[in-house]
Amino acid sequence: MKKLLILIISFLVLAGCGQEDEDLQEQVTDGESEQAEETLKVASLIPPMTEILELVKPMLEEEGIDLEIVVLGDNVQPNAALAANEVDANFFQHVPYMEDFNENQNAELTPIVPIYFANYGVYAKDYDSMEDLPEGSTIAIANDISNIDRSLALLAQHEIITLAETEEKYYTQADIIDNPKNYNFEEVDLLMLSRMYDDAEAVVMTPAYASPLGLTPKSDALLTEGTDNEFAITLVAREDNADSAAVQKLAEAMTSEAVREFLEVNYDETAIPAF
Repeated sequence: MKKLLILIISFLVLAGCGQEDEDLQEQVTDGESEQAEETLKVASLIPPMTEILELVKPMLEEEGIDLEIVVLGDNVQPNAALAANEVDANFFQHVPYMEDFNENQNAELTPIVPIYFANYGVYAKDYDSMEDLPEGSTIAIANDISNIDRSLALLAQHEIITLAETEEKYYTQADIIDNPKNYNFEEVDLLMLSRMYDDAEAVVMTPAYASPLGLTPKSDALLTEGTDNEFAITLVAREDNADSAAVQKLAEAMTSEAVREFLEVNYDETAIPAF
């Protein structure tokens, strides 16, 4: 009888240990599942930037990454949020714009991969060519230093103005040494450019701001920039997370054939793949 009792107790102890082992294994498995899931926050502004992020979101889900798209209201917040670790990456700018932010804010943002060229152009509501633009006309350009440089370089490329040689990183209006038709260059916030289409004789802007007005570089621009430049819209992260698996998987997804096809089908010459 005592032997039987001992056997029953031993069985119960072993069963209990087995259950504990099973519970422990479930906890470990659950912990591994939780660790495998990662949220990646990316700040952006407008289409096609946001559309590209939406397109790659399911691709990242398959990799165990929850892509959270943070849409912000101006072209200052995305870099400020990234520098403050509020987001993990952003997608809205070209590298010269990022470099200017780094210099002014002592930040350590870094480019990951260029995605598309937003073909800069000059647009005018009432004129069909630059030759028709009257002397003394106002041309609106973006007011940040990198896009002032870009706008003036575009005009110089087409010999509308002449710029002095300089050792400085960016051209400014002070570098204009010849302006045959005495154009006035009005510097406005990037997000105000499309509104200036009604107020200025001409506006220099990207397709992102021209498109809502029904304008495209190929059909409507008086002058265009092309793709031989450093102004591709680029995925940007910080130096401390640039090599992380999540950011690299995002870069891979954003340079996939699906994204290339999306741009070629939906944006034609307004967003030219840079990869």
